[in-house]
Amino acid sequence: MKGITKRWVLNTFAVILIILCILIIAFALIVQNFYYNGIRQTLIGRSSEIVNIFKDSGDTGEQFVDKARNYVENFTDKEQMELTVINRSGKAVIKSTGFTPDNSEPMMDYDMALASKDHSGDWHGEISSGENVMALTRVITNSSNDPVGAIRYVVSLEEADRKIFIAISLVCLVGLLIMFFIFISSTYFLGSIVRPVREIGETAKKIAQGDFNARINKFYDDEIGDLCDTINYMAGELGTADKMKTDFISSVSHELRTPLTAIKGWAETMQMDGFQDKKTLQKGINIIIKETERLGGIVEEVLDFSRIQQDRMILIMDRVDLIAELDESIYMLKEKANRENKHIVYEAPEMLPIIVGDRNRLRQVFFNVIDNALKYSSPDSIVNVTAGADDENIIITVEDHGCGISAEDLPKVKQKFYKANQTVRGSGIGLAVADEIMKLHHGTLDIDSTEGVGTKVTIQLPVINENQGGDNDEQTEE
Repeated sequence: MKGITKRWVLNTFAVILIILCILIIAFALIVQNFYYNGIRQTLIGRSSEIVNIFKDSGDTGEQFVDKARNYVENFTDKEQMELTVINRSGKAVIKSTGFTPDNSEPMMDYDMALASKDHSGDWHGEISSGENVMALTRVITNSSNDPVGAIRYVVSLEEADRKIFIAISLVCLVGLLIMFFIFISSTYFLGSIVRPVREIGETAKKIAQGDFNARINKFYDDEIGDLCDTINYMAGELGTADKMKTDFISSVSHELRTPLTAIKGWAETMQMDGFQDKKTLQKGINIIIKETERLGGIVEEVLDFSRIQQDRMILIMDRVDLIAELDESIYMLKEKANRENKHIVYEAPEMLPIIVGDRNRLRQVFFNVIDNALKYSSPDSIVNVTAGADDENIIITVEDHGCGISAEDLPKVKQKFYKANQTVRGSGIGLAVADEIMKLHHGTLDIDSTEGVGTKVTIQLPVINENQGGDNDEQTEE
């Protein structure tokens, strides 16, 4: 017995046991008091009658004893109680049992009656024979209020004690039955908690060791069941994230391998003996430079993602003319679009409000979004780029007419490592980086797409407030 079960037994079960014991002891005292008070009231009632019987008993002890003898002989309840006549000297002289009184037995109730104003005293306890009794003594006085004798009533408490014992035993039995049922029901209840918790712990260990297919059986539709659902959901999400991470590593490895292969191939070609063709040499150098830049772009994208994950991306904030940055991004991609027989349609607006931002990071966002539109567009298709502004935001849209994104993949495309289309080159972190850059600029990057129709990306950036500074400020994500 350990864990939750042990704590429950030591805390809850022990407290219930103590409460039951206190209740049983209180009940025993109440029952004993009830029976003993009943017997005492009976003795008081019988003793009260002798005040009238012995009021004319005379002023001498002999007259009292004679009258008391007659009272004892005619007493009708000899079977229920024992009567003893005590003379004025304090010695027992007559007993209703017919036996000679034993004056060695202490009579504390007699001493109490002598000291009492109402000439009555009662006591209960064990006598020399070991029997538990209750005794009540009534002292008889003469006209001068001097004691002439006393009548002592003694009742055995064994029958009352037997009834008290039976009552307490029944209550104890009921208490034991209550404890038994509490123990059985609580054990079942604890089992309904401990078993799922143990399974949750075992499954969590499997998940921690990389088994993301491990699942917990849902036992009950309660908080424990909700926890099972949450952990199962977590395992599914971790499995998806792990698969995305694996796909990302595979994709990045492939992305790195392609330019490295081209660089190595052309370097080996140019190293060959007798290689003299200047035109081919120039072509090889151009390819090496181009693939090196491509490698640098991939590495920089991974580094950016790492900075975002560690909250270390630094923005160099300044006033930015977005038209210039957007023009440069489109210019950088024009040649690529022409090679792939695709067209970028863009008409620069005459003027856009000034914003505060990091010009290099914003250019990175534009480049990434337009590059994605070209990737997923078919030959001879058009990518439309527009820019405008309202009172609060600059709004830039990039719309293609390519393959589009399915409704299932659309909510996930901005997640790290996620690639909706594995056939298209790319690391799967470009949009995640772009989205994070927009958040750091207090802007938004929204994607709306229909599969087979095309995709529209909307970028919104807040217009600078006239009272807002921003020259050469550095800002990091908090």
